[in-house]
Parts: sequence; structure tokens; C-alpha cells
Amino acid sequence: MNNDYYSYKVIQILCQIVPINEKNPNLRSQFIKMQEYLILAPASSYLFIITVLTSLYAFYFDDSIINKFILAPYQMVKHNEYYRILTCSLIHADWWHLIFNMYSFYIFAFTLEIHFLGTIYFLIVYVGSLIVSCLPSVIQHKNNPAYLSLGASGAVSGIVFSYVLFNPFQLFYVFFAIPMPAWLFGIIFTVYSYFAAKNSADNINHNAHLWGALTGLILTLILNPHILRRYF
Repeated sequence: MNNDYYSYKVIQILCQIVPINEKNPNLRSQFIKMQEYLILAPASSYLFIITVLTSLYAFYFDDSIINKFILAPYQMVKHNEYYRILTCSLIHADWWHLIFNMYSFYIFAFTLEIHFLGTIYFLIVYVGSLIVSCLPSVIQHKNNPAYLSLGASGAVSGIVFSYVLFNPFQLFYVFFAIPMPAWLFGIIFTVYSYFAAKNSADNINHNAHLWGALTGLILTLILNPHILRRYF
């Protein structure tokens, strides 16, 4: 039995626990949508759920995991804690940071995994963008014990720009109100990251947006070189 079967059974169980009937079609449709996401986009679904839950747990229950998960180049090099390159993406500085990253992830990641990349290639782009986006900070600040950063910004940037390559003119309603094509969202995302990095006083690694975006573009072109035919 494959993973799709088990995902389907989990949703079946949930539907039995939560009272869903013909008088409540909206709730039924939400579970159907959840089932589709878990089966068709397992990587996006579980990354979204784990990131949100870990960040909320750090906000409200145990902030000590921030110190364990945060990107701390000095600690990484001194104590070989290289796992932090991955775990730093699971925690965020505040609600706005979490919402901005997860909203951007939500509007691009599921469609990218289902319709363009598939699960394996999606994971390569996501994890690759995350790792490469962290490396410049690790190299630059490996002797600076005060430097810390956190968030999924680099990985999300890679996903955003991977999507832009496939579907640059897809229209999105940013924050449900502002119509914007994918390519314009990508440019605004990058410009904001550049100026935020120059003026940043928080622990958000804004440079990771830039490196993540570049990595997402390169990995997508390597995995799907036929995309270039759309532009030339």
C-alpha cells in the first residue's frame, strides 16, 4: 500500500469524527480539499502544517526551541550543529513574518507541486533553495556569535520564482484584494528583500530571499530545461 492510501484513510477517519452532513456542505468541501492536498501535494501539505505548528508552539508554549532551531553560524561551526540550516525554516520572528511566508507558500507551492514539478522535484527546489540561501550567512558570520536568523524565507523565495518560470502571467489577488501577476509579485518580493536586508535590525535573514530566489530559478531550469522554449 502506498502513501496515498494512508493519507486517504486518515481523512476518512477525520470525516467520521467531525460531524459532516448534507446540512453542512462547506465543512464537507473543506475536508475534500484537505484530502486532495494531502494526496496530490504531500510535500507542500506537510511542510505547511509542520512549519505553522512549530512556529505557533515556539510562540506560545516553548520558546526554548527557537534557540535550538535558529540559524546560528558560530554555533554551527563550533559544535557541528549543521542541522540548523534546515530547522531555522520551521520558526519565525513573529506573526507577520509567519503569515507573510506561509501565505506566499500557500499561493504558489501547492500548484507548483501538483501541476509543474511533482513531489520529488518540488522537494529538491525547496530544500536546495533553503540550504543555499543560508550558506552566505554561515560563511560571512561563522566567527560572529551574535548573529542569528530564522524563517523559511529562502525556501519560499525559491518556490515563488520556480513558479514564475512556469506561469509568469498567472494573476493572484495578494491578500485577497490586490490583483497581481506572478512575475510582478516576484519582483516586488525581491526589491523588498533587498532594501529590508540593508536596513534590517531583526533576526530575519532578508538576504536569504535573494539567494533562495536565484537558487529556485537555477534548480528549476536544471530539472526542467524545456521551460526555456517558452522564452526563446
